[in-house]
Amino acid sequence: MNLDHLKALTAVIDEGTFEAAADALRITPSAVSQRIKALEASVGQVLVRRRLPCSATEAGMLLLRMARQVQVLEAETSSALGSGRSSRTHLPVAVNADSLATWFVPVLGEAAGWDDTTIDLHVEDQGYSSQLLREGEVMGAVTSDPVPVSGCRVELLGHMRYIPLAAAGLHQRFSTSEGPDWAAMPVLKFNAKDDLQRRLLASKGIEKPPPTHTVPSSEGFIAAVRAGLGWGMIPELQLTGEIAKGSLVRLEDTHEDVALYWQAWTLDSERLNRITATVRQASRAHLRPAPSGSGRKQPPSKALRGASVPNRAGYKRRE
Repeated sequence: MNLDHLKALTAVIDEGTFEAAADALRITPSAVSQRIKALEASVGQVLVRRRLPCSATEAGMLLLRMARQVQVLEAETSSALGSGRSSRTHLPVAVNADSLATWFVPVLGEAAGWDDTTIDLHVEDQGYSSQLLREGEVMGAVTSDPVPVSGCRVELLGHMRYIPLAAAGLHQRFSTSEGPDWAAMPVLKFNAKDDLQRRLLASKGIEKPPPTHTVPSSEGFIAAVRAGLGWGMIPELQLTGEIAKGSLVRLEDTHEDVALYWQAWTLDSERLNRITATVRQASRAHLRPAPSGSGRKQPPSKALRGASVPNRAGYKRRE
């Protein structure tokens, strides 16, 4: 297959339109169209759905994945041969919003020193991120799925702990002699598919939801809890001493530990191996270690925090 044709395919999918792909490749839209048509003719299948934005068909996903691998290997081979090329390799990675706001930040700090790589972050639901691997959209992903995608390797990074918290004023307003008035106290959710708070309410026998506010941002979510808009499940990594100071109140002595995994293509790539090592180092420094006896065969967490809107994390009940 022609390498220029494969580059046109990745550009169209990454940029969303033939015109934007042409700008990225510094050729005309007509040339992009001709290359895609030639690639489709060579495999005998439609590879790109012509809509806004453009997307890959099932056959296109297979070629997209190969195209990304070829481009990474081409760049690394050129570098090893001392060709003098200064272009950076495009490295797409998926990560959930809560991880990006907390323990993943050191990965970005390390990547700032990589002169041969540009990082393209896809902030996606942890249950959907493995699908991005299947489709060839990303080369690595933080996910709750322990089952390796075909052609990928997987490793357990650790656990992210979530704690039910409320602002002191809100807690005081809805306190009873038996504890919080779960049926009346306003609650937050990340988006329509956020199930963390609902599951805790269900464990209290609350079927009709209390007043519920939607805040689809990791930083905005904890800011809303601090402001007293409602209670919510907060990653302990986002806390900065509020419980000790009394500004936030732990609603009960329970938590949710979310297992996070790293999945990446089994490609012998120095750049991919480098970001894998960096993610592993950052997770070991900040995430909770796996409980004794856990490992790859641990059941996957439920998809909780969103799909159309980037989620926070998965869910696993800790008794």
